[in-house]
Amino acid sequence: MTEEYTEITVVGDDKTGLVANVTSLLFERGINIEDIDQAVREGVFRMTLRADTREMVCTRETLTDALDDLADDLGVDIRVRFPDARETRGIAVLVTRESHCLEDLLSAAGSGNLDGEIRVVVGNHDDLEPVAESAGVPFHDIGDESGTPDESELLDILDEYGIDLVVLARYMRILSPDVVFRYEGRIINIHPSLLPAFPGAQAYRQAVEEGVRVAGVTAHYVTTDLDQGPIITQRAFDVPDDATVEEVKARGQPLEADALREAVSLHLNDDVSVHRGRTRVRDGADDYQLGLPDPASDANPDAPVDEALDD
Repeated sequence: MTEEYTEITVVGDDKTGLVANVTSLLFERGINIEDIDQAVREGVFRMTLRADTREMVCTRETLTDALDDLADDLGVDIRVRFPDARETRGIAVLVTRESHCLEDLLSAAGSGNLDGEIRVVVGNHDDLEPVAESAGVPFHDIGDESGTPDESELLDILDEYGIDLVVLARYMRILSPDVVFRYEGRIINIHPSLLPAFPGAQAYRQAVEEGVRVAGVTAHYVTTDLDQGPIITQRAFDVPDDATVEEVKARGQPLEADALREAVSLHLNDDVSVHRGRTRVRDGADDYQLGLPDPASDANPDAPVDEALDD
């Protein structure tokens, strides 16, 4: 339903009057607001509006210019995405040092199996620059000597390359609200556990220390709450009694790449949407593996089960 609406995102310091100023500007131009959502994290304000601009009494350029002027007056960032802008499908992949997810995404894009273009790879270290360059994709290192990223530079890069989707391919840094709010619903991460179990760092180690029999990986949308965003795809694998952390990691990494690629495809094909914090797959989109493969599901017992009881 929301594909027909124009999305307007306001991000900046939390201050009085932001909502009224933006909504008044839209009302004056005959724009009907269909949905509005607000949040504040760490002093950063975010408002996302979905509006029907089909009968507005101005051009797109005039609206964009007016919102730019208002943003300057208010000291905030206002971004507009018209419905057809979603067809650009420019992808940025963020990485640290692990290459397997990046290599898988580059291979899928190169073979035409992603409905989008990987336009840039951004790292907080330069270890994976050769991987990006071998695929003919520009690489930018935004980290200092300790790997701390410059998020202002990151936002500039995302703007420069016209990015629609941000993919965290084992990017070992937490994005601030300043980034997340600007790309809400358009950042996908891969986490090495079956969320909500074992969030945060060292998930494979947590699994081994807890003695789990089954571990896994989760691709999910990123929110300002660490590893709590809506889940898109998951994969699972057995953990032997005597498995080391490195052995568990070796089992998980291929599944990380697989689950992440599948989640990216779901997003790019508009086959997944988020409703009340949960993802929904579009009717008829049955060519994806969201969880266990069919043979594993078929191997599960289906009896006994409780019989229906009369009240």
